[in-house]
Amino acid sequence: MIIYLIIAGSAAVAALVFVIYRSRKVKGQIRKLVDQRFERIRPLYTKLEHAEIISPDDVLPFAKNVMTREATFQLLYDFQKLELFPREYLTIVKSAESNLANWLEFPTELAACPDELEHIKRVSIDFDGQRNFVHYEVFKYKVNAPHWAAKEGWMLGVVGPYFDHSKPYDFPHATFSRTGSTVDKVSADEEATWVHENILNVEG
Repeated sequence: MIIYLIIAGSAAVAALVFVIYRSRKVKGQIRKLVDQRFERIRPLYTKLEHAEIISPDDVLPFAKNVMTREATFQLLYDFQKLELFPREYLTIVKSAESNLANWLEFPTELAACPDELEHIKRVSIDFDGQRNFVHYEVFKYKVNAPHWAAKEGWMLGVVGPYFDHSKPYDFPHATFSRTGSTVDKVSADEEATWVHENILNVEG
């Protein structure tokens, strides 16, 4: 009995140490990622900070890049320069695309930006049976080898909910992707419904 308790206690301590180590490691990775994201837009930030003259052509590369698009919009908003943001990227689909890519890059998720990312459709759900709809933008994405998820092929990602009055770059509270949800196993409608029922309710 004593040996059993010692073994059980050792296992519990080992588990606790692993959790603490994992938590610290993830926090360190997130801090590093935040720094990397700022570095990506630093050239634009520096120009805005020093009140330099900026044209839409200066902004275009940052808005075009899915990894900097969302941050670029927020940066221009903060500096009251939204008129410089390209209109072709001022849509909910384009903002959702960037939001998903940035979410997937977190170390607790895919830990990488997708190599390919495509919008599939908008899925609308009547959330109260009274024809009051919420909307989810569904994408498919994949990564190339040697990433561990390359073998999965095209996977589904969901961003939302959006409402009829939502504007581009409004924050979506239920961005999510299940690695096992591949296009050959789950439909866009099914995945959006799963996120609505399992993620939105938890987040809310």
